[in-house]
Amino acid sequence: MSAVIPNLYRHTKIIITLGPATLDEAVFRKLLLLGLDIVRLNMAHASKEWTEMATEMVRRVSKSVGRDVAILMDIKGPEVRTGDVSDTLQLEEGEVFDFYVSTEAQARNAGNGIRSTTVNYPGLMNDVKVGDTMLVDSGLIRMQVQDVTPERLRCGVLIPGPLGKRRHINLPGVKVNLPSLTEKDKRDVLTGIACGVDFYALSFVREGSDLDLLRRFMSDNGSQAPIIAKIEDQSAVTNLSEIIRAADGLMVARGDLGIEVPFEKLPIIQRRIVNACIAAGKPVIVATHMLESMITQPMPTRAEITDVANAVFEQADCVMLSAETTVGKYPVECVEVLNRIIGECEQAYDTYISPFKPKTPKGKLLSAAATLATELQDAAIVVFTRQGTLARSLSALRPWHVPIYAFTDVKGTFSELLITWGVEPFLMEFSDEPEKTVQDAIAYLKRRNWVKQGTPLVFITNVLAGELKVDTVQLRWVE
Repeated sequence: MSAVIPNLYRHTKIIITLGPATLDEAVFRKLLLLGLDIVRLNMAHASKEWTEMATEMVRRVSKSVGRDVAILMDIKGPEVRTGDVSDTLQLEEGEVFDFYVSTEAQARNAGNGIRSTTVNYPGLMNDVKVGDTMLVDSGLIRMQVQDVTPERLRCGVLIPGPLGKRRHINLPGVKVNLPSLTEKDKRDVLTGIACGVDFYALSFVREGSDLDLLRRFMSDNGSQAPIIAKIEDQSAVTNLSEIIRAADGLMVARGDLGIEVPFEKLPIIQRRIVNACIAAGKPVIVATHMLESMITQPMPTRAEITDVANAVFEQADCVMLSAETTVGKYPVECVEVLNRIIGECEQAYDTYISPFKPKTPKGKLLSAAATLATELQDAAIVVFTRQGTLARSLSALRPWHVPIYAFTDVKGTFSELLITWGVEPFLMEFSDEPEKTVQDAIAYLKRRNWVKQGTPLVFITNVLAGELKVDTVQLRWVE
């Protein structure tokens, strides 16, 4: 990655969601110059043609600026939605309301005097029971199931509101037996593979096995890209350990998650997920409503500032913007705000004990290198990696105030490390001679102004001892 503005180095990465507000090349260029790390494509609202256009624009403008970014495709996944209504229905408290499996069933009962709509998932009638809660339109409308038949679900309205067409339905505590990968998802993934997408995020992951279908589908079609599991309901929280093992990273998707679990538990769940991911050496993204007010306002609320700061202090790998950069009026200002908050909070870092505890001799070597770097003034760690494992392990140790410069000669590894806390990846050819590779890395960092004369560098590399390669930690100063 070229150093566009080196003094914008930060440990916490920034993800923006691409949309009408940021598809303009001039706007996107400004975001790159502010140090944007990853671009998210929300496939809930994207076509094949749009995806091809968007990825081409991202690659082209990134190349012209000299800052490569990764692309994350957020797959829509399974969801339950209401059907069409001719006009928005203003529901009333205490009203009885019906959901039907089809328009035909709805038409047969049109004369019963009960207002109704359809649902896009006929199996819903088998998944819910009397007494279950249904939350419609991001929880704005709350209902309780009163009666269930094979073709109709009858509910009582507890909290009323306007019901439009195709509104999302949440079912807290209910195991919904939808497939983890839809036909649309498969088409989107094929488009992503053709466009060279770097990461895939799967929505509504409920258990570790949900990721297997996507991974097999991607592998069958020639992609080994990392998969991010979105944690969005109570089932995912319950099965967190197995999901972390099965996924390459997690996203705390606080929109749906905040509806599915009691809202007062959300901060505790977020912290638990972040700590569990760090302990496992897996990246974690905190997403949704980070700067929601900035969709329409040029400044964040004090609560939003504190929310972003909490994610930084929790040591999340990434913070993510959604509507703020898709349809918001101030996408550039949003990234500027994130830079300011992250920069100030990271400067305030104090003692931190990572939950990641290396158990192998190589892992303990990395821990020693991280400790050494944190105890030196203005030091950095330099690591050479082809699969990214060393860099990710170093990141999981969370060495505060210490940049991790990861050199790789594998393009895929370079892109994958863009999501990792504290890691600044560089793509560079390796020499057969370890010392030449070290000198090439120092020259690269100096040329790009990432280091200056006198900077202490902790190298994790190997040296030749006869025919053996020996792992070493070396301390050098930039000349």
